[in-house]
Amino acid sequence: MENIIEWLKIHGNLKVIDEPLDVELEIPHIAYIEVKKEDSRPLLFTQPINKAKGISYKMPVLMNIFANKQVTQKIFGKHPDEVAEGIEMLLKLKPPKGFMAKLKMLPKLFALKNVFPKRSGSKGSCQEIVYQKNEVDLDMLPILKTWEADGGPFITMGQVYTQSLDGTMQNLGMYRLQQHDKKRLGMHWQIHKDASHFFDQYKEAGKKMPVTVAIGGDPLYIWCGQAPMPHGIFEMLLYGFVRNKKAKLVKSLTNDIYIPHDVDIVIEGFVDPKEREMEGPFGDHTGYYTLKEPFPVMEVETITTKQTPVYVATVVGKPPLEDKYMGWATERVFLPMLKPMAPDLIDYNMPENGVFHNLILAKMKTYYKGHAQQFMHAFWGVGQMSFVKHAIFVGEDAPNLEESDALAVHILNRLDATKIMISQGIVDHLDHASPEQFVGGKLGIDATSEEVLCGIETLLEDNELLEKLQKIDNGIVSLKQFYIQTKNPICVIGVHKTAPIMQDVAKVFGLRSHIKVLVIVDHTNNDLSEPYMLLWRVVNNIDAGRDIILKPFIIIDATNKNALDGFLREWPNDTFCTKAVLDQLQEKGLIDINDAFVRKFGLLPFN
Repeated sequence: MENIIEWLKIHGNLKVIDEPLDVELEIPHIAYIEVKKEDSRPLLFTQPINKAKGISYKMPVLMNIFANKQVTQKIFGKHPDEVAEGIEMLLKLKPPKGFMAKLKMLPKLFALKNVFPKRSGSKGSCQEIVYQKNEVDLDMLPILKTWEADGGPFITMGQVYTQSLDGTMQNLGMYRLQQHDKKRLGMHWQIHKDASHFFDQYKEAGKKMPVTVAIGGDPLYIWCGQAPMPHGIFEMLLYGFVRNKKAKLVKSLTNDIYIPHDVDIVIEGFVDPKEREMEGPFGDHTGYYTLKEPFPVMEVETITTKQTPVYVATVVGKPPLEDKYMGWATERVFLPMLKPMAPDLIDYNMPENGVFHNLILAKMKTYYKGHAQQFMHAFWGVGQMSFVKHAIFVGEDAPNLEESDALAVHILNRLDATKIMISQGIVDHLDHASPEQFVGGKLGIDATSEEVLCGIETLLEDNELLEKLQKIDNGIVSLKQFYIQTKNPICVIGVHKTAPIMQDVAKVFGLRSHIKVLVIVDHTNNDLSEPYMLLWRVVNNIDAGRDIILKPFIIIDATNKNALDGFLREWPNDTFCTKAVLDQLQEKGLIDINDAFVRKFGLLPFN
């Protein structure tokens, strides 16, 4: 896939935009809206500019490469399930017995020769043009600023290549990189990542750590960078397995790190363990800003490019995003790797509006009491699955895990407070709801049993139930009930919060005959008619150990937390588009959205 633009024109329905557009807000806003469409397309911006700096860039910006399932599958060259089948076969390989068995195994073993990358002694096309240290200027790259409150421009699809101090392990990760100035990048590797572990080794040794960042090339490099490979396994092995050909790597010019020969841009440098600088804020894939925090700094030594490089970027914020389709592929490919530690697992799904690490749905065969709880502990104890906050398990009779409405009905008919487990464990670096960073509540729901016998006693109309609640608390502004046909309807209320929710929650216990599950959100910026975004809000905003009550009925406090709640951390803001930019883009005919679209995806503040 040497020419990604021509490939996307043929295979991805690439949309080319020739209008001069600003890398600050304009280009990212167009991409953000495009990826939320049913017929989302890859985008090529041929004339990126930076109005504030007076720059017209020489390279185009390519975004939304993983625009939909179809183009993602074409990037793989096969359905991700086929990749999973190959991995499952490998995991089950046993030493052959007998001559014929050995012959049958030869094709499988022969295919594995392509897994291991090939290191070339020559230069790659990524090194056709070289900018040495005194020529380095990161302003030559059309680095995007997506959100108004972002701390600066960020590289969002950088392939970050690092290696251990002794050189025996190499890692490919995809971390955001904030441009501090013309020669320095903020290195946002979270403490749980392999690159951060390598950094600790260099720090203990008192040595600077070499880092090479690549941009562009085969889109599969990008996907490999976010793949949850086991510790110490180089992600480019996965590239060779999927492509069935060796990844061709070339040596960086200023360090010993090898990178793909055909990427578009290479940024080489070093990270001094003694140096840290405030990084952020950054509107992240959670749909919230991650707050300012000190992170290591990469001093750029050299930049190399192809003769005609393409700058590749992604946009993050509220779902759905491009990571929906990258995550779909990851989910399918890594199913076989979960089965050894959970052998009765049938399938799993990490919905994009659960921002992946906040919600997992799993289908399993159950053979004994407590089987689902056993799975919960297994999931929370392995690799990146340990960061999952909320896990719901269903039996093999459940609908397909992507059939969200049918699955919700199935779960709610089996929801039993006695089969809900609340625990504590590690949470993602980006989680903002936990009382302390990195550690928070975990929620496990066992919905593998038969339907519960008792449903709601008296179902009221929305307006009638709202009236009763408002007599208890006039801070309750809105109400909507979902899945009223089930044994456990969900009642969502929007409130203007003036006191901790749990402080006076006992006031609503008298309505236990009318409510089975009560979810409380802020009235501001939550549309109760949009369950997709309500789920996003709830799984982001709750800490199970603090925000859930199971008796006399289930109550979930998904409001924003503050000092009123005894919440001592800073609560981040939502990512919102800039209205003036949306209006200008609409006037130019570069986007076509209406108020319903804006409200559906929470593009602007409301209420």
